[in-house]
Amino acid sequence: MVTLTRSPPALLTLENLTLQSNAGYTALHSAAGHGNLGQIPPSVLLAADFGQKTHLGQTVFHETAEHGALDRLPAGLVSLERLLEKNLSGETVFHVAALNGHLDQLPPEVITEEAMMQVTNAGDTPIHSAAISGHLHQIPAGLLNARTLVVASNTGFTPMHAAAETGQLNKIPARALTLDLLLARNDNGDTPLHAAAFEGHLDQVPATLLTAETIETRNYEGLTVSRIAVDRKFSHQIPEAIRPKPPGAFKRFMSKPGDTRAPF
Repeated sequence: MVTLTRSPPALLTLENLTLQSNAGYTALHSAAGHGNLGQIPPSVLLAADFGQKTHLGQTVFHETAEHGALDRLPAGLVSLERLLEKNLSGETVFHVAALNGHLDQLPPEVITEEAMMQVTNAGDTPIHSAAISGHLHQIPAGLLNARTLVVASNTGFTPMHAAAETGQLNKIPARALTLDLLLARNDNGDTPLHAAAFEGHLDQVPATLLTAETIETRNYEGLTVSRIAVDRKFSHQIPEAIRPKPPGAFKRFMSKPGDTRAPF
């Protein structure tokens, strides 16, 4: 493996830089991982085979996306075909960039709906990755729609579940925040509303969708959205008109001597 910072320019040849170790790594992989691609002559980069994979199926583009060096690649090197290559987990470069917050380093023209609909072995899309890691704002608003947000992973987990958990429902365009998407169930019967209630993000749900009916939606354990909000001490995020009484409210009211009025 070539140490770039100590290597004479004569050693920075295509042959040396693409020589693979037993694990499949090349000097290009290492340079990408350490942000040193800029030390390699552009002519060599343009001639290199960026499709070489490690034992984990990682291309140089995967490494570059993980470490935030996509914007250091020479113009013309990035193509949709290369970005759609998958590692052994089924992750494209878009998945890795989204998970690590580096989608904004890619040319806007390659961030397409086709790219955002690619699924890993676990059924996750790049939009799942962006929502899970708190980088949903890097997905173009036009790509956050009923087609992309409804894609469920192998456990029924949609990008809406992830956005509800991480407090990013407010990053989704209002037109895409539909009741159908908010009531989609994962394998536990939890909806994005359950996730929002658990993590304290019900205040990001439009009031028109947070109704007396929807907050009583039950998961497969029988827990309602409102019960979770109360137990997690987030009931104040439910509109006051439909907010459930805290546990024990009736008992405390009736415990006053001589007071027989109904508590409601």
